[in-house]
Amino acid sequence: MAELQVKKKRYVILDALRGFAILGIILANFPEFSLWTFAPDASHTTDDRVVQAILTYFVDGKFYTLFSILFGMGFAIQLENAKGKLRTFYRRMVVLFIIGLLHILFLWSGDILMLYAAMGMLLPLFRRLSTKGILWAAAFFLLLPILADAVFGSRPADPIEAAQWQICGLYGITEANFSTWLSDAQSYREVFQFLQQGAVERMWEFVLGHRYFKVLGLFLIGYAAGRKRIFAHLEENKPMLRKLLAWGFGLGVPIGILYTWSSMNAHPVGRVAHSAFYFLSVYPMGLAYAAGFCLMFIRRREARIWKMFAAPGRMACTNYIFQSVFGILIFYGIGLGLGAKVNLLQTEVIALAVYAFQLVFSTAWMKRFRFGPIEWVWRMLTYGKVFSL
Repeated sequence: MAELQVKKKRYVILDALRGFAILGIILANFPEFSLWTFAPDASHTTDDRVVQAILTYFVDGKFYTLFSILFGMGFAIQLENAKGKLRTFYRRMVVLFIIGLLHILFLWSGDILMLYAAMGMLLPLFRRLSTKGILWAAAFFLLLPILADAVFGSRPADPIEAAQWQICGLYGITEANFSTWLSDAQSYREVFQFLQQGAVERMWEFVLGHRYFKVLGLFLIGYAAGRKRIFAHLEENKPMLRKLLAWGFGLGVPIGILYTWSSMNAHPVGRVAHSAFYFLSVYPMGLAYAAGFCLMFIRRREARIWKMFAAPGRMACTNYIFQSVFGILIFYGIGLGLGAKVNLLQTEVIALAVYAFQLVFSTAWMKRFRFGPIEWVWRMLTYGKVFSL
């Protein structure tokens, strides 16, 4: 297997794609921070449903797909450069797991970093496979949720849901006050109580949605792309990117209608069909977004928009976690308390405003410093020494 030799230079396209993914992630996550997701369906207006349909069709799962592939690509570069010495790679994963654990316990129940770290630790098992073998393995893991839903249904997740409601009972969290608990919270203690049950709920979501299979499959796609150094040879890969764009949108656009309908109507044709709609729409559209972004980059490499997206992308982990901080300060009762008081469109406008701030802040920060704050700490804990910021 040829070793991947990556010079110590930054590729603007990778940073810009991360920055673009962070935009989609805040749009996907803020409806939960604003507590709109928890509100009874009867309280949702027609306008809310229209915005929800747009978000489900264009955003839901697509940017998480892109973010996961980019993480896998980064892990691939680190693994290939390790040349058999995996200790540093595993330390990096352990530190990321701790960052995710702190995030899920003290800030937001929707953390993904913990799962990224756990699945990242499995990537060395695939190092000896050919690139084609890695892609076949990726397809297997991405298809596995459909089979798991057909065989097991929701049964593996049911005990976790029961444990979640037991924790809710300890603090008086009920179905009646679930949607307003955080907006009514007058102390961080109450927020922390909600986060405890939320961490268990997140484990339920991982099991119910077979998220571990999905993340591993997407990581392997990123691994294959990183090994082939597609990011460094975009011009040579234009034909492949064009095919990916055509096939991704050709498949994802029509089936995305079915996925959106199924998502917004509690899976009327069953979980197996819903998982199939997800597979045939979310992944293709996520890949098409990446391909289209790269093709636009090739056409106008000097455009300012790439550097604009690259700044938050260079500190993607910091921005991801600080989106949670903003969510708390804006929507929870210990902050401005806007949760459960704004509709879905207003929520997304707020999300765009927060992202705009992150664009400006990240640009200013990266002009002065080498790393984002959390990336800096992550690096130091990985190598066990102090680096100049």
